[in-house]
Amino acid sequence: MPRLAARVARLTGWRRLGLAWVAGALGALAMPPYGWLPALAVALTVAVWLIDGAAADRSAARRAWPCFLVGWAWGFGYLTAGLWWLGSAFLVEADEFLWALPLGVIGLPFGLGLFYGAGFSAAGLLWSRGPARIAALAFGIGGAEWLRGHLFTGFPWNALGLALGQNLWLMQIAAAIGLYGLTVLAVLVCAAPATLATGRVPRERYGPSAAAAILLAALALYGAERLGPADLSVTGVRLRLVQPNLPQDAKFRPENREDIVDRYIELSRRPPASGEPEPTHIVWPESAFPFLIQRDPDALARIAAGLAPGQHLVTGAARADAALPGERPRIFNAVMVIGADGTITDTYDKVHLVPFGEYLPGPLDGILRALGLRQFVAIPGGFSAGSLAGQRILAVPGLPPVAATICYEAIFPGAILPAGRAAPSADPPGLILNVTNDAWFGDTPGPRQHLAQARLRAVEEGLPLVRDANTGISAVIDPHGRITARTPLDTETWLDADLPARIVGGTLYGQFGDAAFVLMLAACLGGAVVGRRPA
Repeated sequence: MPRLAARVARLTGWRRLGLAWVAGALGALAMPPYGWLPALAVALTVAVWLIDGAAADRSAARRAWPCFLVGWAWGFGYLTAGLWWLGSAFLVEADEFLWALPLGVIGLPFGLGLFYGAGFSAAGLLWSRGPARIAALAFGIGGAEWLRGHLFTGFPWNALGLALGQNLWLMQIAAAIGLYGLTVLAVLVCAAPATLATGRVPRERYGPSAAAAILLAALALYGAERLGPADLSVTGVRLRLVQPNLPQDAKFRPENREDIVDRYIELSRRPPASGEPEPTHIVWPESAFPFLIQRDPDALARIAAGLAPGQHLVTGAARADAALPGERPRIFNAVMVIGADGTITDTYDKVHLVPFGEYLPGPLDGILRALGLRQFVAIPGGFSAGSLAGQRILAVPGLPPVAATICYEAIFPGAILPAGRAAPSADPPGLILNVTNDAWFGDTPGPRQHLAQARLRAVEEGLPLVRDANTGISAVIDPHGRITARTPLDTETWLDADLPARIVGGTLYGQFGDAAFVLMLAACLGGAVVGRRPA
C-alpha cells in the first residue's frame, strides 16, 4: 500500500486529474440507492494521496491551485456519477429540451465541482504530512458543502454526509449536528485509511483508522439507544396518500383535466383494508391539476362530493394571485387545504423554486426568452416564489400544525422552519408535509435520493414526515427516521397510515441549527493547525 500511495502522489497533469475524476465517481456509490460506504472511503483515501502530491515541496500559496484542480476534478466526477439521472428530465419534452441535456448532465456537475475545488484548496493551505491533514480535508470539504447548499440558491443534493445519513443507526446524530455535521464526520471516517499507507510511525499509521472505527461504533451505539421503541401515533388521524402515477408528459395537458380529477377521486374513495379505519385526511401530490383549481368551482364541487363528511384534502396545486387590470397574474406552486364543502381554507406558496425547472434566473430570463426558451414547467413567465417572510405553518383541521414543503424544498437542512428557530411558537409544528412530483426522473436513483434526503429532515427536526409523490416514492416516516409505510415507485396506488407523533421538546438541531457544525469546523481547523508539520 505505501508503494501505491507513492505512485498516486507522483501523478501529474491529466493523469492526476483523471484519477481524481474516477475516484470522485466511485464515491457516488456511497449515495442512495447503493449506500456502499467503503466506496467513499476509497474515494477520499485517493483524494488524500493526490493532495499529498499536489502539495509536496510547495509553499502554501503555490499549492492552492494544484489542490483546487484536484478537488474540482474529484467533485466533477462525484457529481456526474451521482446526478446523471437529471438527464431524464430533458427527455420528457425531447423536441424542446434535448439540446440542453449535456448542460444538465455535464455542465451542472462541472460547475458545482468548483465548490469541491475551493474545499480542497483550503485543505491544501493547511496540509501536512501527518494525520492532521485528515482534519484539514474535513474542514475544507465541510465548508465547501455548506457553501454549495447556500450560494446561488443552493443545491445540497447528495452532500457527503448522506453517506452516513441513510443508515438508521448512524443518522440519529443528525438530531444534534444536521447534514453538514454528518458531512464532517463522513470525511473524518472515510479519509482516515489514507494514513495506513503514509504514516511514519505506528501511531500515525494506525491511529486515524482506529479512531474512525471507534467513532463509527460509537455513532451506531448511540443511534441504537436513541431509537428505542416505535413512536406513538397521533390519536384520531388516519392519512391516505394518493399516488396516481401520472406520466409527466400527460400531467400538464389541459385536455386531460377531467380524467386526472376522476383518477384522484377514485383512488381517494377506495375502501380501506378490512378492519382499518376510514381516512380522516387525504393527501394529493405536487401540482395535481393541469388547471387552476381555485378558479374552477365545478372541479371543487366534484372534489367536495368525493370527500366523506369531516374529511379534508391537502393537495399540491398551481395558484394565481389577483392581478391588477392589464397585468399578468403571478402563478405560485402551492399546497392547498380543501374542506368537505369544497372551500379552500389555507394555502402555502413554495418559497425555494427550482432554477430552470420552475423559473429562469433573473439575469438570464430576458435573454433566454428572447431566444424562445423557457423553464421545464410550462407556466407563462414561470412560477413566482412565495414570500420567505410570509412563510408559515399550514393549518389543517384535525392535524397538528403542518410544516409544508414542496418538491426539493425538503432537501435543505435548517430551512424547514426558518422562522420557528428565531421565535419559537407556543404551538409548534407536528409534522413535515412534502408533496412532490418525481415523474420527471423515472425509475432512476433520483426519486430514491430525494426520499433519503427528505427522511433526514425528520431526524434533524424531530418531526414525522409525510411524503406524497405522483409516481412515488410516497412514505410516512417517524421522527427517528423509521419508514412506517411506503409505496413502490412507478405504481398507481394509495397508502393508508397513522401519523407518528413528534418528539416532545424537539431536537438540538431544531433549536440551534448548524451551531454544532460550526463548532466541528472550528475543531477541524484547530486540529489541522496544531498538528501541522511541513508537507
